[in-house]
Amino acid sequence: MPLFFKKKRAEEKAKEKPEEIKEKPSPELKVRKEAKGGEVWKILKGPHVTEKATALSEKNKYVFKVYPGANKIEIKRAIEELYGVDVISVKIINVPRKQRRLGRISGWRKGYKKSIVKIKEGQKIEILPR
Repeated sequence: MPLFFKKKRAEEKAKEKPEEIKEKPSPELKVRKEAKGGEVWKILKGPHVTEKATALSEKNKYVFKVYPGANKIEIKRAIEELYGVDVISVKIINVPRKQRRLGRISGWRKGYKKSIVKIKEGQKIEILPR
């Protein structure tokens, strides 16, 4: 394909673009928090569903399992980004590993890190989809 055809097409496209922009009305932007999921998977493992956790959800507190290297600031950002809510406070608990036995065989149950996140009143996190 000759070079002059490419230049001509580029010039035609350049002329068309400003006209297209003027003709299209700009859509109104809605400002609100939306749920995203960028780097959240590096911090949150998932929700921790127990009887105690469901009782805490009535007080706007939700329990999540997190990776051992996560800190309070990272957890707060991850929850706000993923669920689109305002986090008031974050509490972290390190659950230690425990020794278990099955007859003569002894082993260890894994330890983990969990966080209790308190969110703004009136907001909700849907942990289990209905």
